[in-house]
This record gives sequence, C-alpha cells and structure tokens, in this order.
Amino acid sequence: MPVWVLVIARAVNRLGAFTLPFLGIVLTVELGASLAEAGFVVTLFGLATIPSRLLGGHLADRLGPKRTIVVGLVGCAVAQLWIALAGSLWSAVVAVVLLGLVFEIYEPPSQAVIADVTEPAARPAAYGLLGAAVAAGAVLAGILAAALSHGSLRWLFVADAVTCLACALLIAVALPRASTSLRQDGSRGGSGWRDRRLLLMLAAGTAFATLYMQLMVGLPLTLLDRDLPASAVGIVLAVSALTLIAAQPLQRAARVRDLDDFQAMAIGYLLLGIGLLGNGFATTLPGFLACTVIWSLGDLLLFSRTYTIVAALAPDKSRGRYMATYGLSWGIATTVAPVLGTQLLAAAGPTTLWTLCALVAFGLAGLQPALRLRLNPLTLRPSELGG
Repeated sequence: MPVWVLVIARAVNRLGAFTLPFLGIVLTVELGASLAEAGFVVTLFGLATIPSRLLGGHLADRLGPKRTIVVGLVGCAVAQLWIALAGSLWSAVVAVVLLGLVFEIYEPPSQAVIADVTEPAARPAAYGLLGAAVAAGAVLAGILAAALSHGSLRWLFVADAVTCLACALLIAVALPRASTSLRQDGSRGGSGWRDRRLLLMLAAGTAFATLYMQLMVGLPLTLLDRDLPASAVGIVLAVSALTLIAAQPLQRAARVRDLDDFQAMAIGYLLLGIGLLGNGFATTLPGFLACTVIWSLGDLLLFSRTYTIVAALAPDKSRGRYMATYGLSWGIATTVAPVLGTQLLAAAGPTTLWTLCALVAFGLAGLQPALRLRLNPLTLRPSELGG
C-alpha cells in the first residue's frame, strides 16, 4: 500500500511539473528580465536544487520520510504561488531560489520509504513503478501545459502549486506513519560521505546521469540537425515514456527478476549503448523511434537497479541521506552535460557525440562485474556500513 500511495502521489505531482520550461518566458515577457538575466536566474534555480536533495535526505532521517515529503511539497506550492503573484523581477528571483531549495526534498524520502516497506527482491519492480509514474505524469503534463499555456503563463505556476498541495494531502492522509526510517531514539544514522562504496556508486551514477542528460540536451539538437521537425522531439519523448510504462511487466518476469542487480545493470548499459549508437546514424523519425525504444528499455533496468543497490548499501536508519548523496549525480550531470553535449555537437557533429556516449555506456557495462565485487553488501563486513 505505501508504494502505491507514493506512485499515485508522484504521478499527480509530476502532472503539474510543467512550469520550468516556461520560467524563462515569464521572467522575460512578464517581468522584464533580459535574456542574460533570465539565464542567470534559471542557473540559480539549478544550483539551489543541489543542497535541496541533501536537505531532503537529512530531514528524512531526522523527521521521518512522511513529514519530509509533505514539507517539501508544501514548500514547492508556496514558491510556485509566489512566482505566479510576483510583482517585480527581484521578488520572482527570491521565489525561484526558494523553489530550487525545496524542489528535490521529495526525492530522497520517497526513495527511502520504498526501501523500508519492500523486501530486497521486490525493490527493482517498486522503483521501476515509481519511474513509470513519473513517465505517465510527464505525458499528461505536456497535454495540460498545452491547454493552459494559451492564457497567462502565470496560471501554469498556480496549477503546479495545486498539484503539489494535492500530492501533499494524499501523502499526509494515506501514507502510513510506520513508513519511516527515523530512529526511535532520535540518534543519527551513518554518514554516506564516509562510505567509499556509496562514493563509487555516486561516480558511476554521475556517468549514467550524464549520458541520460545527453538524451535531453543533445537528442533534440540531433533531430533538428537531421532536418526533422521540432514536433519530432515531443514524439520521441512520448515514445520513451510509453515504453517505460508498457515494459513494467518485464520487471516481474522470472528471467529478469532472477538476475542479480549487476547483471541487470550490465544488460541495461548494453541496451542504452546500442540505442545511443543508433542515434548517431539514424536519419529518419522511425529510425530514431526504434533507438528510443532500445535505450528506454536500458533506462528501465538502470533506474530500478541503481536505487536498489543504494538502498542495500545504506544502514537502515540512513537511507534518506544515502539516497540524497547518490542523487547528487543528477545535479552534477545537469550542470556538466549541456556543456559537453553542445561542445561535441559543434566541434564534431552528432555521429561523434553519440558514438562516444555509446562507448561510455559499453564501458560501464563491462565494469559491472568489478562493481559487484566492490559493492555487493552481502559480502561486506558490518564495520564497512558507513558512519
């Protein structure tokens, strides 16, 4: 039951998360910011999301996941309403920074709850289901954004605030209080920064996140380079989301379920690499869609198994902070990937970009046996469990 509550709440929350692409437009058109000023404000938002994840992990282990999730969602609603009502650029800047600081609080506690309430064998399917909820919400969010964007763009932020509050209410009412990794004696768990295994996962996760972000940054530019219409970008992203949803039963198939995490990760990276390599040579929309199905299946395995491994590495009372530390891989990738991708595209073209990305994915697949030896928590001494 707690997993389904989180899945439904995540879908509702993701349904409203369509405002960020319109933030720069609101800043420039409605609040008079220059393009440079708008870019700076959006950068501030991105930087603020990094401590946001750490705060979410810390609060999850001190207050409990349920309270932390509600705090983060209510904070997002307040910041979104502030942006919608802002009468000056400086007021909007403060609201955008606040939004960044609370934006990722939700993630570590929700991931920790799944680990708390599921058996290890069931975690890949549970994390995969959470990913499918995000994908489903993203598809519907695009439709909702298209409908609301015909009026004042500030209504988008009001709608996002409403979905955040609806999500917070659902968590407050339906998520059992017992779903918490809070220590009963109030003491702190282990520190993820002192666990070398977690840092190794952070390094590997950053490489994966950087590859994934290339799909968000480099793939749209590649489609345009191949003279495909801008609408092709939306079609590709929709097919990816639908693949993640439709392929969920694979997580429960016996052959996939019986794979250990590192075997599944190796297969995931191979699929990801094949799809990325295909991006470099595809010239038609059907070709790109075939590649999209392949790399999306790889993502399905990778998203579910990486969080399963991190949950297994974490001491029971430190899962929030472990998830938060691992989640920094996405903040790093979001900062690095756009620069790397655009520079490679400009200097060498799409074929080189995607060939190099594929080689990195194949290399990560080959590293999985070594990672198993270093990370498998069942082979480690209790003294190595962080803290």
